[in-house]
Amino acid sequence: MINTLLIANRGEIACRIISTAKKMGIRTVAVYSDADRNARHVKLADNAVHIGPAASTESYLRSDKIIAAAKQTGAEAIHPGYGFLSENEDFADACQANDIIFVGPPVASIAAMGSKSAAKAIMQDAGVPLVPGYHGSEQDTDTLKAEAEKVGFPLLLKAAYGGGGKGMRVVENMGEFDEALSSAKREAKSSFGNDKVLLERFIRNPRHVEIQVFTDEHGNAVYLAERDCSVQRRHQKVLEEAPAPALTEKTRKDMGEAAIRAAQAIDYVGAGTVEFLFDQSGEFYFMEMNTRLQVEHPVTEMITGQDLVEWQLLVASGQPLPLAQNDIQVNGHAFEARIYAEDPDNDFLPCTGTINHLRTPAEINGVRIDTGIEEGDEISAFYDPMIAKLIVWDTDRSRALLRLQKALREYRLTGLTTNVDFLHRLASHPEFVNTNLTTEFIQQHQDALAPDSSVNHQQIATEAALFDIVQRQQQRGSSPWQSGNAFRVNSAATHSIPLQFNDDHYTIALVETGKGEFTQHIDEESIHWQVSLTDDKLTLTAGDMRYSRYVSADDQQITVFTDNGPVTFHRHRVADTLSDDTAHGGHVAPMNGTIMEVLVTKGDTVEKDQALVIMEAMKMEYTIRAGHDGEVTDIFFAAGDLVSDGDELIAVSEAE
Repeated sequence: MINTLLIANRGEIACRIISTAKKMGIRTVAVYSDADRNARHVKLADNAVHIGPAASTESYLRSDKIIAAAKQTGAEAIHPGYGFLSENEDFADACQANDIIFVGPPVASIAAMGSKSAAKAIMQDAGVPLVPGYHGSEQDTDTLKAEAEKVGFPLLLKAAYGGGGKGMRVVENMGEFDEALSSAKREAKSSFGNDKVLLERFIRNPRHVEIQVFTDEHGNAVYLAERDCSVQRRHQKVLEEAPAPALTEKTRKDMGEAAIRAAQAIDYVGAGTVEFLFDQSGEFYFMEMNTRLQVEHPVTEMITGQDLVEWQLLVASGQPLPLAQNDIQVNGHAFEARIYAEDPDNDFLPCTGTINHLRTPAEINGVRIDTGIEEGDEISAFYDPMIAKLIVWDTDRSRALLRLQKALREYRLTGLTTNVDFLHRLASHPEFVNTNLTTEFIQQHQDALAPDSSVNHQQIATEAALFDIVQRQQQRGSSPWQSGNAFRVNSAATHSIPLQFNDDHYTIALVETGKGEFTQHIDEESIHWQVSLTDDKLTLTAGDMRYSRYVSADDQQITVFTDNGPVTFHRHRVADTLSDDTAHGGHVAPMNGTIMEVLVTKGDTVEKDQALVIMEAMKMEYTIRAGHDGEVTDIFFAAGDLVSDGDELIAVSEAE
């Protein structure tokens, strides 16, 4: 059995692996970059080794440093988690060459599935159904365009050596092909070190259903039910659930057996996931096999009662699978919601910043949180912006969904923009509740998933002001000069709190009539408030109505968590340094990142929406486009340059 395990990863998956290893009595070793020196996974591990600068290319992707750390700490095995080096055959080979157990499949299996095009050929021979497409080695543009004509439009361009939505583009017609191909190849090269692509028929409105498979070196193979991962944005999963709803038992069995054939075709050992497209006719097609643990593995654990990381460590130690196929039982239903630092109202642009306030639902009664983040931690531009995974379970889908909706409302976080409220709207959407699922769900229901515009901001501003007053009174001493009670000689104690929400300004006037009691005059109406504050919970009584709000505040802003999501007020007018597009011509960096390519030169005439600059941030590629017709008058950065959020990248004069 493994005695010491090094985890070659970071964040929530590193913490997740450490948890199981500790339960099994295995000593753990973490690795960390400069940016992760004080990270949660470093604190949880028995030992930790520094492996380099913040950039993953200089730390978490440096197999030589990770192997050296394993030798230094006496680790017999390395668990790669997912992402980074988890599907890197050279890393697995290096582990083997250094007599270190790689907690994953054999090198040959990784190689077989590492190329999506080669994998398709293997699957075809194994009798696994495939989507029509081109998976060949000829990669010149003319050949790819000719093959695209044969496949037909719309089609999907996919990086042959990767996943997670990187290097993937939907192409609606030949006019879009050249730009999409260049972009997909560039992103594939950056993410996976190989720019080879394949073409597939793009199937409209399919579901994404995947099978969790497990095999051992003794010839045993099982599948542990299935997961539905249809709800995605930019080809990256947002909500996952298990088991997949509205599947017949025959389809489940056929899909599971096809997944086993896929694994056995490459002599697989360990945890793997075979992903299928499931179309409206009931047919399913092989997409890819991920030769690692999946981000969404917790939903499978919740419905089977099995610890998949424990299974991985047992198999890696040479032991047989803990259960045979007939012994695997499925109980209830589970959901996973991926909580990201991103702005759903701005094309899901990743966000950076410090988590100032964090309160999460209690991990009881079927609620689980996998995270590598704590209050006060920074979400940087160097890594994927995932904050946590919220997982819930209950006896059936309807009950589990209600539990998910409640838990999302209890997940309170400030300091940067997140998708928590968007996830709640998604999980509450009638079509999602009714299992009308497709990989284009978010695009199809974009308007309905927007924030509620009917919120009474005047009332919420009053709640924010009441919180502000009571919190200041609690934080100050007993001196009347510090009491914050708005005392005035021969006059009622009146508080006047200026607040701003977007472009709307509110001045909330409250007359203090007693401890925790206030009167508010609005037009000819008087509202009498009674309030009390415990931690971040504000209890309010107005007339016959008594209710609670959770509130977070700092020197700059106050956030009220309402039934319709969080509402953030600034304490004073905030200079709008970035939204004034005219000041910069609108051609600014949306966040910290690296310039990949400048597509124009000074003096060029450009048209509105023409691509000007390609930049990369948080493992994603972004295109800065011309905001108007005009002439390029200045270029401020070159390929390879680092840029900060709000930096002007290029100047374009407006055409007369």
